[in-house]
Amino acid sequence: MTDTPTPSPDGSDRTLPRLIRDTLPFALDVAVEVAKNNGVCIRPIELRRLDTHTGMTESFNIPCGATQEAKCPPCATRNKQLRKAQCREGWHLDHEPITEPHPSTDDQRWLIEFLADVQAKRDEAERDGEDTLDWDEAIAGIDAEINAAGMRGNVLGGRATSKRSRSTRRRQDAPDLPKRAKQDTTLGRTFIASDGKVYRPSLFVTLTLPSYGRVHNGVPVNPATYDYAAAARDALHFSKLVDRFVQNLRRVAGYDVQYFASVEPQKRLAPHLHMAIRGTMPRAEVKAIAAATYHQVWWPSVDEVRFDGDHLPIWAQRAERAEPYPDGQAGDYLDPATGELLPTWDEALDQLGTDEAAEPLHMVRFGAQADVQGVLAGSPDADQCLIYLSKYLTKNLGDPLDPKDVANQARRDHATRMVEALRYEPCSPACANWLRYGIQPKGAKAGMLPGRCKGKAHKAEHLGYAGRRILVSRKWSNKTLREHKADRRAWVLDMLGLPDDTVTDPHRYVWRPVSSKDPNRTPLAKRLLREVANRQRTRARLIELQARADGRPIEDLSVIGEAA
Repeated sequence: MTDTPTPSPDGSDRTLPRLIRDTLPFALDVAVEVAKNNGVCIRPIELRRLDTHTGMTESFNIPCGATQEAKCPPCATRNKQLRKAQCREGWHLDHEPITEPHPSTDDQRWLIEFLADVQAKRDEAERDGEDTLDWDEAIAGIDAEINAAGMRGNVLGGRATSKRSRSTRRRQDAPDLPKRAKQDTTLGRTFIASDGKVYRPSLFVTLTLPSYGRVHNGVPVNPATYDYAAAARDALHFSKLVDRFVQNLRRVAGYDVQYFASVEPQKRLAPHLHMAIRGTMPRAEVKAIAAATYHQVWWPSVDEVRFDGDHLPIWAQRAERAEPYPDGQAGDYLDPATGELLPTWDEALDQLGTDEAAEPLHMVRFGAQADVQGVLAGSPDADQCLIYLSKYLTKNLGDPLDPKDVANQARRDHATRMVEALRYEPCSPACANWLRYGIQPKGAKAGMLPGRCKGKAHKAEHLGYAGRRILVSRKWSNKTLREHKADRRAWVLDMLGLPDDTVTDPHRYVWRPVSSKDPNRTPLAKRLLREVANRQRTRARLIELQARADGRPIEDLSVIGEAA
């Protein structure tokens, strides 16, 4: 008589030796791996939908939408493909994107007339010396209704406070740039060949930050002489430099330049820019624009460390002040030795503005290496440039670029030194590190400590760059990312022969997230299995339809459909 194997609590066979059982993979890990292979989100968000017409409740799994491969590879890959489609559609347009707003409706015009009447009564109350607080609240409510009615912006516009500005005169050490009259187009020049064929070339530009010391295989040759302080500040303000480059490019080009750009990590862990530009310009001119572009950071000086170690500013509830804080600050930071109030962010900027001898805290510029290539639509070069633009979209700036690199430990040490250089660098006006230099951060609150800022720029996975990784101009493809996603969904539904039911009554369904503490929440494993089965059925159906379109036999595909 054969003994029946007794399963252990983890589902393995107890008759197997323990050393062998420990080498067996966990079933849930395999389920996650299968989900990844089938393009199914491994961190789905469960939502319940209540149909107010029928009273029925259904559960749905919504993809997490992560853009980083370390969090969810299927969602990151899906977002990467979506960005590639967005770049491809807008790069070589041969017609102007239409951006004309829709005509106003009767309801929208009535709201504006109503606002005009309320504003007139508010102005009358102000002239009579009456309190206008109630009128201001009414106007704010009408503004909210105006936006809800499908109108953009604010009717009154303007700023509540004056904008702080500085002289726009260019630095003497920066070359001047030509400025051409701007044409109302986004397409750029075309060229006609002798056979009458029209060519509409575009550009692919790569810009980098300057050198901070000799590097080999992405690692400083001499870390002691590598300028980590400059590298940290350049990374912190790189996004502003890119904005300046686009401004200068449009002034010189003479047309409304449209672009699709991605910020990616170099091997030395510094951010650099790949940019697809619609239209063409002389390469020497683009390089001259990059060389002449700079951004000055007009922030208070951080040369003197006033508070460090155990000697840190102390928080006190709001004291009596002559003028209230504009940002609603609830208290003040004081010098622990003298009890003196530290200057606020606005006060520090005012002091900087009155100092005629003041210098910018930092000036960031591009490095000497600038690569400019001409690209034609549909060419192999265009496909290769798309690969470059999306190569590292699913990775963090701090991720190792080559897992097999023998210098990984040296690069990790390099990244550690970079993070340490960023530790006390102010990343924004609200950064807690300003307390180290005797300045209250913008919107200061209790519990702030220098070196403990929670901003993205200070984290190892970002290495100083906290801006957006994808930069797309407004008239690139004349579609938002959501519209590109809807196009891909519509194509799949059309291929499957299913109706598009996205247009429904917005008040019919009520969606609610399912709490992780809900006892009726569907286990993750069961949700993954359901989504894998759905994905296999969809894929089998698409394969069958493709076979029909190609005229291939489909008898062998029935097995796939049954298995799915």
